[in-house]
Amino acid sequence: MEARSVERKLAAIFAADVEGYSRLMGRDEVGTLRTLTAYRVIIDRLIASHRGRIFSTAGDSLVADFASAVDAVQCAIEVQDAIAKENADRPPDEQMRFRIGVHVGDIMVQGDNLFGDAVNVAARLECLAEPGGICISGAVRDHIGTNLSVGLADLGPQRVKNITQPIRAYRISKETSPTISALGSLLPLPDKPSIAVLPFQNMSGDPEQGYFADGMVEEIITALSRIRWLFVIARNSSFTFKGQTVDVKQVGRELGVRYVLEGSVRKASGRVRITAQLIDAQNGTHLWADRFDGSLEDVFDLQERVAVNVAGIIEPALQVAEMRRSAARATVDLTAYDLYLRAVGAFFPTTKERILASLALLEQAIAIDRHYGPALSWAAICHLRLVVDGFAEAPETSRSKAIDLARLALRAEENDPGILANAAFVLAYFGEDVGAMIGLIDRALALNPSFARGWYLSGLIRIWAGQHDLAIQHVETSLRLSPLALEHMGLPLFTMGEAYFFRRQFDDAASKLILSVQDNQAILPHTAFSLRATPIWGGLTKHGLSSPGCAPLPLRSYPAICRGATRRTASYSCRACGWLLAKQHEPDPPSRGDPRRRCRRLLAADG
Repeated sequence: MEARSVERKLAAIFAADVEGYSRLMGRDEVGTLRTLTAYRVIIDRLIASHRGRIFSTAGDSLVADFASAVDAVQCAIEVQDAIAKENADRPPDEQMRFRIGVHVGDIMVQGDNLFGDAVNVAARLECLAEPGGICISGAVRDHIGTNLSVGLADLGPQRVKNITQPIRAYRISKETSPTISALGSLLPLPDKPSIAVLPFQNMSGDPEQGYFADGMVEEIITALSRIRWLFVIARNSSFTFKGQTVDVKQVGRELGVRYVLEGSVRKASGRVRITAQLIDAQNGTHLWADRFDGSLEDVFDLQERVAVNVAGIIEPALQVAEMRRSAARATVDLTAYDLYLRAVGAFFPTTKERILASLALLEQAIAIDRHYGPALSWAAICHLRLVVDGFAEAPETSRSKAIDLARLALRAEENDPGILANAAFVLAYFGEDVGAMIGLIDRALALNPSFARGWYLSGLIRIWAGQHDLAIQHVETSLRLSPLALEHMGLPLFTMGEAYFFRRQFDDAASKLILSVQDNQAILPHTAFSLRATPIWGGLTKHGLSSPGCAPLPLRSYPAICRGATRRTASYSCRACGWLLAKQHEPDPPSRGDPRRRCRRLLAADG
């Protein structure tokens, strides 16, 4: 009953104190007290004139509440102006400067006093303010909108004493300048990762080469724009910074983006070097940097090639950055997107525990938004891996779930390259028409030619379709676009090794497969199929690579299209041959259920 009787209201809280008050008192107690009293008359009058009410004072500090955030901020600005005028005639060591913090929030009213986190937050913001300055919270910024002509510097999320969640803080000034955006022009961050590509610096000393640098940036913007989950600032906006020395953090605030890409172009003797670096505009952290060299014989080809490579490398770098950002958020404030990011981060390197943890997060994301395509498609991938790796307690159930989730993902977002690639991979693996699935993944690559993982999955599906030359080309493209983004180098090397194996180029196959095992021992059960069918297997056994713990997976673990009776091509005969050789040492099972009989039939059909 008592709790129900507590009065609550929304209010703007104004907190102020004197910077260096103890120092001033130690120097001259009587003079400091006299000055404080005179200044308090000014402050009290201004608070009253802006419809505020002082409800707490202690020594040099005071706390007031306002019904309007606009009134509270306008009062704070006028207070600092009036105090600055009073200080103008005083020696610097005798000046009294106030710090002010303003926050909007819910408070409890008890008599003439106010309580609640809103009061505490205002006091913490006051501590973040500079002497003679004002610090406001993100909530205040949202409330005042464009109603005041003031400048604002974004301090980012701030962790302060006794407040659980970080507070978004802004430093406020009456004047605007090139380095402080007008309050009304500050843009909130979009609800998905965002990036601006700044004009690249022309380091060649030849003004005429500026066209090449500008063209390079335009190509990169175009390539990044094909990444559907990325918000990319248009050229016209980012090029307003051309020729300026800029603060990346301020660029992020003015354009409303989390990430900024900047770089330079240097030309000499018919060759060009392009450098680029990706920066988190929130804190200035460098996330990635690289350089690209090429010939100027075909300028347009070079621009396109570098743009595709930059986009292909940046995409996974941004994904990693977003995963880290999401991991730092409080678990009570997770969106479907946050849960998806955490799930992808939990997936690699794949183990049963990681797959199940990833799947649990994805199921939470789907519960929040049942039409969220990325979560649906990755949940399908999780069920596929449970089946492939032998972790599924009920393989047929996981198989059905994988197929259903993949189809739901396609219906949810049919033009998302990541969803198209994941769904094509899952459905092709479980026996859907491989030609139709190739059509899906080709569409994904047309939508985003820089999609490294899409090229890799395309390589896998091409193997299943018997298109081994294309499989090798597509995996090589994936590696060129993103050499460090996949779980390990072992995966693409393994895929290339299998493609060479199916082409009966056993030396090339063996070299790729051995490298894949060296990078990732978990691949060995899969590589043993192909390696046992090559002449080098005997040599590998001497190095312990054929230990019982690395027994090959059974044929049933491979895609249904590789097992279908109508798919008796030379490629799958090679797979059968490898499996047959791997099983020769085992006792004969009942002849009726002996899978080796089927392998021999496949080999016979191949001649």
